[in-house]
Amino acid sequence: TAGDSFFHTMLLLRTGIAVQRFSSSLLSRRFSAAATSVFPDRSFGLSESQTEMQTLAADFAANELAPHAAEWDEKKIFPEATLRKAAEMGFAGVYVKDDVGGTGLGRLDAAVIFEELAAGCTSTTAYLTIHNMCAWMIDRFGNDEQRNRWLPDLCSMKTFASYCLTEPNSGSDAASLTTTAKRDGDHYVLNGTRRLSAAVGEVTCMW
Repeated sequence: TAGDSFFHTMLLLRTGIAVQRFSSSLLSRRFSAAATSVFPDRSFGLSESQTEMQTLAADFAANELAPHAAEWDEKKIFPEATLRKAAEMGFAGVYVKDDVGGTGLGRLDAAVIFEELAAGCTSTTAYLTIHNMCAWMIDRFGNDEQRNRWLPDLCSMKTFASYCLTEPNSGSDAASLTTTAKRDGDHYVLNGTRRLSAAVGEVTCMW
């Protein structure tokens, strides 16, 4: 009858839904178990020193960044004092050689540190990565006079680095920049326009 047909249809539908839910639940449990077995903790594959850096950065993020992150964003605060605390822990010259105050770490070390710091405040950590990039470029490509002039203050964050890339007509597309740098005697003359800079503190090294 029509009633029996309807009953059987609903029974099959409910059975199908139950099976689907069970399968999804089982798959989810299997995936979670697999993920746990492959990545037992966040320090998986790290050396002892990298695990120590991870813990150090995580503690700094929890105590110095996370409690203030929302206020910094809301009030547009550039947290100079906190950044200098980060510098005291070696987070401002991660790639820079130690003869000028740097920490002399590698890219994986930096990734471990910045990942933990970003959990506390993403925007402040983003600036830290830019500051470190600028300091590394001076350390890597600068001469001894330039390294000794700029890097000690950059590594202590007495001076803040600012990465000035964005132009009005090309955004952050480095290949489309129109700014020029022409040599004039013992210096260069820069000619161009910038739309924004990564950060500007009281004392800034523009890059």
